[in-house]
Amino acid sequence: MTKQSTCNADSSVAAADVESQQHTLPRRPSIQAPISSEQQQSPQSPSQRKTTQHAKNKPKDDSPTNTSRNIISPRKQQRQKSKRKRSWRWTDPFTLVTVGLSIYVSCSMLSIHHQHYHSHHHYIHHHHHGINNFYHPYLMSQESFRNRKRYDICIVGAGLSGSVLAERYASQYNASVLVMEQRDHIGGNCYDYIDDETDIRVSKYGAHIFHTSYERVWDYLQQFSNWTTYEHEVVGSVLNGTAIVPIPVNIETVNTLFGLDIQNTQEMDEWLAKEQVKFDNPIANSEEMALSRVGPRLYDLIFKPYTEKQWGTSPRELGPEVTARIPVRNNHDKRYFTDPHQALPTDGYTAMFHNMLSHPKIDVKVNTNYFDIKDDIDCEHRTYYTGPIDVYFSDLGWDKLEYRSLDFERRVLKNVPAFQSKSVVNHPSLDENFTRIVEYKHFLQQSSPHTVIFYEHSKALGYPSETYL
Repeated sequence: MTKQSTCNADSSVAAADVESQQHTLPRRPSIQAPISSEQQQSPQSPSQRKTTQHAKNKPKDDSPTNTSRNIISPRKQQRQKSKRKRSWRWTDPFTLVTVGLSIYVSCSMLSIHHQHYHSHHHYIHHHHHGINNFYHPYLMSQESFRNRKRYDICIVGAGLSGSVLAERYASQYNASVLVMEQRDHIGGNCYDYIDDETDIRVSKYGAHIFHTSYERVWDYLQQFSNWTTYEHEVVGSVLNGTAIVPIPVNIETVNTLFGLDIQNTQEMDEWLAKEQVKFDNPIANSEEMALSRVGPRLYDLIFKPYTEKQWGTSPRELGPEVTARIPVRNNHDKRYFTDPHQALPTDGYTAMFHNMLSHPKIDVKVNTNYFDIKDDIDCEHRTYYTGPIDVYFSDLGWDKLEYRSLDFERRVLKNVPAFQSKSVVNHPSLDENFTRIVEYKHFLQQSSPHTVIFYEHSKALGYPSETYL
């Protein structure tokens, strides 16, 4: 039931298995908007190629909604003719970097997260070592940025998707890459740092757990970090704190809450079948979905109050997909994920991103809003945008999407070995004004005489867009 941040490759791995045509690196579409899997092109037949070539000779559509188009000035054409021809061969970039997209797509808040919402985390107390010293090997100075304005590839955002795109282009095609990041750090929402008071590594935007079933993703990431095996377990504090039970719901959860003695999968399935509510019509909302999966008792104890706190509304007002994503186990497995590869980067996510972006062909510019400088940079081939989709289309007058946010309340406990038994404890009760407590000391088995915990408070105010580009 936890709203757990993860780094998982499952959601887009299908695209990774699709072989694309080989193409010559195209000459400068002005910007590459986010592309859905349905838009990816399959290999063309000869007749399709002929039709495509004919279409290329037609005038371009200059309507505002055409966000990816070839616009080359006469001066630019002349400059291209005078340059040495490049011989790069490349795979469709959205297949080429499926490793990055795979991680990025589901490195977001899971379980009760609606597809039209994104969670921004406003950090209340910020205590960490200076970041610019860490990034010094590749961060650009203002002077070097002014003196070098032409790149093969430009990327907006230094999170998972943007960083893997940059690394692939630089290492595989020797392309010069500019990465622009509006925040003051790389790593996107996976950014972590050492807390000054406790010397414990914490995450600025909530806990992130890497897990994948795909060897391709696992093998790729080995070159950027050592990994420490970590199988995430979450518990929930229910019945006014008198019961600490595994989340997701499993046999132990049911036995503890209802005084039962279920022993195996068959008995658990039989119990669930008796509890579940049957609906004659198609399930219409999150309440009906939860009732159809776990029944009214578990719904009232865990699902309903937690969802109301997290979303600020009744589950009846949310689509069925919100609670459909919450796992329910019919066995004794206490792990939150079941993938064969579950681990944390031994030196933290920030160090992993540092290694990804340390290629000499990559320049990184933080504290930089792409929309403020886009007319001053020269991207020879493509610009990739990985920020919020509504910000990208805001210049067309499109409405901002609806967002939920979190506030992180930091508390340091001096001379306390540990505050709670697990790294994450959910608190579904409506009597408490927070959704969960995260204690980072449990990650990577960190040693400190003190501990630091973070209370997560859900709220309706969405992210300030300037922090996300």
